[in-house]
Amino acid sequence: MPDRTTPTVDRKNMTTRIVTGLVFAVFFLTLLWHGDRPWAAWTYLALMAVGALGGVRELSLMARVRGFQPSLAAGLIVAWACLAHFFLATGDADPLPLWAVLAGGMLVIHVGALFFDPKLEEALPSQAITWMGALALGLGLGFQLKLFLLQGDLPKTGSRFVLALFIITWFGDTAAYFVGSFLGKHKLAPRVSPKKSWEGAAGNLAGNLAGAFLMVATVCPDWTWVDAVVLGLLMGAAGQLGDLVESTWKRSAGVKDSCVGVAIPGHGGILDRVDSLIFAAPVLYAYAHFVLGFN
Repeated sequence: MPDRTTPTVDRKNMTTRIVTGLVFAVFFLTLLWHGDRPWAAWTYLALMAVGALGGVRELSLMARVRGFQPSLAAGLIVAWACLAHFFLATGDADPLPLWAVLAGGMLVIHVGALFFDPKLEEALPSQAITWMGALALGLGLGFQLKLFLLQGDLPKTGSRFVLALFIITWFGDTAAYFVGSFLGKHKLAPRVSPKKSWEGAAGNLAGNLAGAFLMVATVCPDWTWVDAVVLGLLMGAAGQLGDLVESTWKRSAGVKDSCVGVAIPGHGGILDRVDSLIFAAPVLYAYAHFVLGFN
């Protein structure tokens, strides 16, 4: 029978985490409340652009710990171009198609490296990591932006979808933390993250479902209970995969948190906060588009 250790919760860090979360929640909920105002879309675009900057920076600096030289500037340009694509594409209009972003990204990343990469002997992994950061943050945060811009019969439709994304994901993360801390016995992925357990994963899905049911009962009344179950399970699975993927990046670099020099008090780095979201957001948008009929 697996050994069990006495569950411990870092109360000081938890207090800092809660206070920081409350400050962010006030700003975030205020933005969503005004989601139908013309300036709200630009504000959300700016928020996603800052998130892309932080995430691409962290991934670049983690890679440099291992001696690679990904380009922060090139990765950020491509990530921001992805955000611009999602922001400008409305209905049938697509003034900056994704193929143009990717084609331009090839020039920026690969041709730019010929002139600015000081360590061309590491060109293959360095440029691959540049692409990974650009696409992970550009597409992951871009789908969040796309969700915010959705319009439907209910007022502030986009705000409702974004709130659902965060609530479903965060309820899962919170449940996973407490269930894993007090009941976790069986390791989920010991090579990647020794503290994660199957019990925590089950708690995560339970939290995802609870968040989805809450959204149906409050801000997303046009969803059915079937929508809640499907979205809770799909987004929960995607979010946990995102968390494990980011854990592999940190383990590869030999760091505990993704932050390198700049941390969110009580929360680590940007990647530590958005890893689940950048995987769950495309799932929610795909469901909204293909099942619920949003464009």
